[in-house]
Amino acid sequence: MDKIIDILDSIAYEKGLKVEDVEQALKEALIKTAQKMVDPSLNFDAQIDRVNKKLELFQKLEVVENNDERLLGNSLDQYNNLINPENFICIDEAKKIDSDLEVGDSVDYDLEFENMGRNAATILHNNFEYKIQRFIEENLVTKFKNKIGKIVNGSVTRVDRAENTFIEIGEVKAILPRKNRIKGEIFKVGDHLKAVVKAVKIDKSLGLIIEISRTSPKFLEALIALEVPEVKDNRITIEASARIPGSRAKIALSTIEPNIDPIGSVVGVKGVRISSISQELNGESIDCVEYSTVPEMFLSRALSPAIISSVVIDKSAIPGKNSKAVVTIPSDQKSKAIGRVGLNIRLASMLTKTDIELKEIEATNALSGFANDQQNDNKSAAPVDLEALFK
Repeated sequence: MDKIIDILDSIAYEKGLKVEDVEQALKEALIKTAQKMVDPSLNFDAQIDRVNKKLELFQKLEVVENNDERLLGNSLDQYNNLINPENFICIDEAKKIDSDLEVGDSVDYDLEFENMGRNAATILHNNFEYKIQRFIEENLVTKFKNKIGKIVNGSVTRVDRAENTFIEIGEVKAILPRKNRIKGEIFKVGDHLKAVVKAVKIDKSLGLIIEISRTSPKFLEALIALEVPEVKDNRITIEASARIPGSRAKIALSTIEPNIDPIGSVVGVKGVRISSISQELNGESIDCVEYSTVPEMFLSRALSPAIISSVVIDKSAIPGKNSKAVVTIPSDQKSKAIGRVGLNIRLASMLTKTDIELKEIEATNALSGFANDQQNDNKSAAPVDLEALFK
């Protein structure tokens, strides 16, 4: 084991791990191997001496009083397991080894791992490899948990019978479930695609599982950030977003810079930017709405292209639940407010987190009063105008 330090450093470099983690993995594997080869009830410990480039294994004995019951081998631990008396040494025996030892200290007996045989080396290798793999998985979990809500790119490696798509992203594989795929999309092996990381977890049988999505509103937001520099630089803020994947989406935009038009910046010249994003979303139509801190104004804008007469929001909503609003609209604007198959009102409700109730008024009634007043004014003014002509 003369080259043990060089080997550990090499493993840490190749696997992208910390040297301390690799050392810890080896020590734990060595202790587990010793317990299996000697006695699982004994206490072992291991140290790595980087100065002398040595791996040390030893058995630990706790120093106890001469009359301690644990020395007799009849005591039980908290789990009702018999305590091994070989894990203890009485104070008198300990003093013979080192006169400075006190009750509660420990005595270490060196063990030679090489004397445990070839079978021990095989067990150590398997235990060490398992520990290293766990550290690699933990690092990947941390890495991809930090990427939740962010875009990743990969190539399709497999599509199963349930139409789940498996994508290779660097050193790991991710899964795009059918439910997270935009309606109408079909992928085949070799295709490259973008998606947003939705969840990261470790399964006991399957290992690391990275779930990605193309239907999440976060995917739309991430695409906009990629396409629009003002959003990436935080000069424009995406306040909220709502999607019905593959059909339509709405995003609420705001900015504190007076010289920036948030909607115009996202749409781009002749709609170039928004068209590129829509193409990535399989032709999904995207509406840009200017955000307002006034709820009534925000809701009115969210229902565009419909023209709203008034908005009344119920202020007594239960925390954690959608608020309720009554929106009054002219009858000729109702179809625009609802939208095709109800898409517009559903998206507006999702965007503003408000349950919307439409209250319809007749457009002719709203205008009749104004028309009658104008007609009366014209009648009264007509004789005066005629008389003025003959003066």
